[in-house]
Amino acid sequence: MLLAEIERRTRCSAATLFDLVAGTSTGGILALGLTIPRHVGAPLYNACELVELYEHQGSRIFSRSLVRRLFACDNLTWKKYSSDGIEEVLWNYFGDSRLRDAVTDVLVTSYEIERRFPFFFKSTNARERLDYDFPARDVARATSAAPSYFEPFRLPSGGITDHYTLIDGGVFANNPAACALVEARATYPHAGGYFVVSLGTGSLLRSLPLYLARYWGSARWAKPLLDVVFDGLSSTVDYQLRQLLPAEHYYRFQTTLNGHNHSLDNTNRSNIESLKALARALIDRESQELDRLCETLVGSQFVT
Repeated sequence: MLLAEIERRTRCSAATLFDLVAGTSTGGILALGLTIPRHVGAPLYNACELVELYEHQGSRIFSRSLVRRLFACDNLTWKKYSSDGIEEVLWNYFGDSRLRDAVTDVLVTSYEIERRFPFFFKSTNARERLDYDFPARDVARATSAAPSYFEPFRLPSGGITDHYTLIDGGVFANNPAACALVEARATYPHAGGYFVVSLGTGSLLRSLPLYLARYWGSARWAKPLLDVVFDGLSSTVDYQLRQLLPAEHYYRFQTTLNGHNHSLDNTNRSNIESLKALARALIDRESQELDRLCETLVGSQFVT
């Protein structure tokens, strides 16, 4: 919704406002959706259309059979969801488009668990090497393969190995703004400056009190630890970029989530409306900052 507001105020698509768009997990889906059309020559999605993806397709993505509900043991012993729903939605949105089709450079993160290394999907690589040009729907599936929610994604490869086994990039880059800055500096080493806009998906307020956590073993820590890692990584990158960049070259928009809407798979109507209300409140609260940002974006000569 904040991206939609930026597009509305600038009267430009996000793809034309930036030279590089980076995303992790749900942000990776957004980065691809804003820069890659469903088919070559088709119009790009705007941010409003991607809001509708979450409103109308969330229940298909996070859908569980009765058998899975009975035997997943609150997803401690089995992945929580089948991959069929998310893969069907991603096929509908991205069709046969490929990473090389991005109209603006895009960077999407994932993590390879068999050989243990961060995996960066880059449209620049896709245009230069056929073995790095993957279907956009597969890139979206890989970056959003959240551990315990979806199974790792087996991505066929045309290179030396026959496949990669990938999970959600949030395990190392939940906030990919630092990855984006490094990529921009590598791509444009002689640029006069770098201008970064970072959009969060909400920080958590739920406390983990000592009187409970002190008795937890690995099973009890499994779910809250994922939240701690994701939130901690995101806040750390924000701190780092505030030290590296001049204040006028770095914008960070973030809100906080209350206890009723922190779950990434809560797709009921009331929770969606609650999240939209948080977005509207953030836009209202940061309206002047958004105006300054939009004025800079429209006239900026910086690399973003």
